[in-house]
Amino acid sequence: MTNVIADAAQSGDGRSAAEADFETLFTPMRSEIMAHCYRMLGSAHDADDAVQETYLRAWRAFSDFEGRSSIRTWLYRIATNVCLTALEGRGRRAMPSGLGQERSDPRATLEERHEIPWLEPVPDAWLPREDDPATVATGKSSVRLALIAALQHLPPKQRAALLMKEVLQWQSSEIADALGSTTASVNSSLQRARAQLDKLSPREEDFAEPAESDKRQLLDRYARALEQKDIATIVQLFTADAVWEMPPFTGWYQGPADIGALIDTQCPAGPGELATVPLRGNGQPAFGVYILTPEGTWEAFQLQVLDISGGGIRHAATFFDLALFGAFGLSQTLSTEELAKLRASP
Repeated sequence: MTNVIADAAQSGDGRSAAEADFETLFTPMRSEIMAHCYRMLGSAHDADDAVQETYLRAWRAFSDFEGRSSIRTWLYRIATNVCLTALEGRGRRAMPSGLGQERSDPRATLEERHEIPWLEPVPDAWLPREDDPATVATGKSSVRLALIAALQHLPPKQRAALLMKEVLQWQSSEIADALGSTTASVNSSLQRARAQLDKLSPREEDFAEPAESDKRQLLDRYARALEQKDIATIVQLFTADAVWEMPPFTGWYQGPADIGALIDTQCPAGPGELATVPLRGNGQPAFGVYILTPEGTWEAFQLQVLDISGGGIRHAATFFDLALFGAFGLSQTLSTEELAKLRASP
């Protein structure tokens, strides 16, 4: 982001001294604008591009800002319109369970579809910290994968209106002004969006996680079982209605027995040939998973984002897009020494 602004500043178009302070003024809001763009777009990489475009547009228009709204409101308006432009002509981002097909046979041949615009996770490091005041507008539940997947079913303007209302707490008249619409139209759009989301999104109580000590014990047991390909333990750790899905593969799998069978028959690694690195994504526990190569190095294999409850793991979103490792600050290849050091870091 800094480079984008710096490049624009060097274009020599005679900006004022006030505009020279642009970066200081706007940089603190970057993470909350990132969260907003991610909720709109469902892709960490697309959201990052949208944030850069937002800041560039804001920098160019800063001298014309008249203060009729807060700078935060002004920036959100720009970001929303950047996202709406980005969504023109695009299909929604999806997870396999949202494609409308029945649950899959875990022993059947896997079907891989790279042309589908799959949903992507977002690293927690890109989002506001929990002690950041902006977290009020970008809390954990508003970026959880299940909600982001549900939002993708809404038309872009409905999605924008709902996020402005429910997350940003804007008035309908403010939303209408931002979207070039009317208050009556916005209220009608909100009604339709809420009805659709009620059918698709999880309930607020579904976001409840176990106590921190219980959660850590569950995640440690899962990581060990996955690394050792201990299918019996893996099966025990999933809830009765748990779902496993893994874009770009189109299948989705439900229930501990099917999930266990999938890992047992489809995962190419044997016991001791996987290694996990704890992460955080979408406000949820996550793992970067590496696989041992014949040469003795560790290669990026998959990135998992988990949804857990007191009863166990309810959902495993397993992503095979290795470009996500870079977004989460991980290398795609590690030596045994590098992996040990990474796993030992807090």
